[in-house]
Amino acid sequence: MSITVLDTYSAMRRILLAPVADRVDLLRSMLEPNSGMYRYYPGDVDLVAIHRQSSGFPIDRDEARCLDALKTLAAAGAWERMRKALDEALAVLLEANPGAKAPDITVLFALGDPADQHFMGPCLGVTGFGGISGNIAITFWPFPENVERLEATAVHELHHNLRFSPGGVVWDPMTVTVGEHIVSEGLADAFARQLYGDELGPARIGVPHLHDDAVFEKVLTGLDVTGMENFTAWVHGDVGAEHLGVTPVGLPMGAGYAAGNRLVDTYLAATGQTAAQALHADSAEIIATTLRGR
Repeated sequence: MSITVLDTYSAMRRILLAPVADRVDLLRSMLEPNSGMYRYYPGDVDLVAIHRQSSGFPIDRDEARCLDALKTLAAAGAWERMRKALDEALAVLLEANPGAKAPDITVLFALGDPADQHFMGPCLGVTGFGGISGNIAITFWPFPENVERLEATAVHELHHNLRFSPGGVVWDPMTVTVGEHIVSEGLADAFARQLYGDELGPARIGVPHLHDDAVFEKVLTGLDVTGMENFTAWVHGDVGAEHLGVTPVGLPMGAGYAAGNRLVDTYLAATGQTAAQALHADSAEIIATTLRGR
C-alpha cells in the first residue's frame, strides 16, 4: 500500500501561465490521475465540470491571486509536508489495525476558487473528500490557519479512506444514516487530534460548536435520517444546505463535525481506544455509548 501525492504545484502553475484556450485540456490532464474518485458516478464524468462545481481554482480569471497562493503553499513546503504526514499516519493506522487493507491511494491537492464566497466564507477555504477508497481530494486556500493545519487536514481524509476501504465499514447509499456520516467525521477529527493535538486537529468548521449543548441535542434528533441528499443539512448546517438548494434544519455550519467529536470522544473514553484503533468501530455502538450515559 502506497500513497501518491500528485505534483499539482507544477500542473497548476502550468495551467495558470498557459494561454486561456489551452487551460481546459491542461486541467483535465491534472485531474485525470484521480478520476477513480468518480467511478461510482452514473454515465460519463466531466472532470473539469466537477472541478468547477467543487470550488476548484478558476482557469479564466484571478491568475495573479492563484499564482500568489501557489507561491505561499510552495514556500510552506505544503506538498512535502502532506506526503510525510500521510506516510506517518498510514503507519499509525496499520499498526493499530494489522489486518486493515486498502488499495494504493492517490491524493489530489488543488487550490480553491478565491471568488467563491461559500468556499472562502463558511467553508473557511478548505474542503476535502476521502470517502472513496484509493482516492483523496483536498481543495484549499492558504489562509494562515489552513496552512498551519495542513497535516491534520490530510490525515483526516486518510482516516476516512481506510475506514471505507474494502474489509472496513460499508457505505451503502440505500441505508446509510446521518449518524454514520457524523461519526466518521468525529473519528477522522479524533485521529487528527491524536497526531497533532486539540489545537490543530479538529476541522475548523466544527470548532465554534464543540461545546454547544443545544447544537449537539439538535444533531442527535437527526442521526437516523437516511437519504444522502439530506446529509448536508445535518453535517454542514443551514448555510451548506442552502448552498446546495436543500431544506435546512436549523443548524450552524459544521454542526455535524462538532457533534461527531463529542460522540466519538465519549466512546473512546469508555473503551480506552485511540482513534486509530477505532478505525472500523461501528457507528451505532459509538452512538449507543453516548446515549446509554445520558
